[in-house]
Amino acid sequence: MASVKVTGLNKRFGDTHVLKGVSVEVPDGAFAVLVGPSGCGKSTLLRLLAGLEEADEGHIFLGDRDVTRLEPRERDIAMVFQSYALYPHLTVRENLAFGLKLRKTPAAEIDKRLGEASEMLGLGPLLDRYPKALSGGQRQRVAMGRAIVRRAQLFLFDEPLSNLDAALRAQVRVDIRKLHDRLGATSVYVTHDQVEAMTLADVLFVLNKGVVEQAGPPLEIYAHPRTKFVAGFLGSPAMNFLEARLEQRDGQWMAALGRDARGVQVALDAEAFGEELQAGRRVMLGVRPHDVELSQDGSGAALEVSIVEALGVESLAYGTLAGAHFVARLEPTAKVGKGETVRILFRHVHLFDADTGLSLRAPAKKA
Repeated sequence: MASVKVTGLNKRFGDTHVLKGVSVEVPDGAFAVLVGPSGCGKSTLLRLLAGLEEADEGHIFLGDRDVTRLEPRERDIAMVFQSYALYPHLTVRENLAFGLKLRKTPAAEIDKRLGEASEMLGLGPLLDRYPKALSGGQRQRVAMGRAIVRRAQLFLFDEPLSNLDAALRAQVRVDIRKLHDRLGATSVYVTHDQVEAMTLADVLFVLNKGVVEQAGPPLEIYAHPRTKFVAGFLGSPAMNFLEARLEQRDGQWMAALGRDARGVQVALDAEAFGEELQAGRRVMLGVRPHDVELSQDGSGAALEVSIVEALGVESLAYGTLAGAHFVARLEPTAKVGKGETVRILFRHVHLFDADTGLSLRAPAKKA
């Protein structure tokens, strides 16, 4: 296996600047996920890694090799596509062996690799079937098996679960992670699904409009987003955002919610935000739906509930707070109904500059 290093990558299609100086590093053996909305450049970056597109500027290294200008066959990569891309007239066995035969791999070695891949993916009973006789999940496992038998330095996954239903996506997602752990392969996986990104990644790259907005372990990015975009993209339901203005009263920093304040103030942890707290500064206050609780004494912000989703393990209350759309995760036993107004408290909040969208949270102090 090999590490991946991308430096200053730029890609344009006509007047559209798709990738803007992207730099990415994936350690040897890591499972990296590129996540972001449609059009952010993640699939283009994957195609550049595969050699299916040519970079305008920048370099791509696979281990110590600069592969920027090499053809796909010279890069020693294996790719799993969104479409299964199986040959309909070939059996599973023949699909798995096709690429190896093109490379004139000895028959004994082909049989050995097919046996290993079949055992890993549970394809043994399916080897003599044709793709039309397989379910979606089985076809995707065949596509993964075809990549495995290549024994490449780098595995690339281009939204491989998009064509599967929700239950099957969850199953195959676990299969992919187990497979990675067993092979110890360096993998780069593209998805727009933040649940896939959070559960699969060792290292996560969040792309937006052709740039990497944040990179790191998924839970670290989730807990400490550097921008309003990252904060809003990761998490389901998404983070709530409320317009606010910073104030200081009797030594306590507060965020006054709404354009007209509406009489709602949220106490802030001065140590968490440091010198970024400036009286009169306009900010966006972010709070995740699970970081709220019902007030027991009538204090807190007023949430005008418009609908409640009872999901069994939790309830989601949708409504309006300080003039903005707001979602609150409540305990399933909470007695809250449509049309009610309830008071809620915030356990944890984020602050972002209203103009730049950058987080105002102070850097962690070194021990």
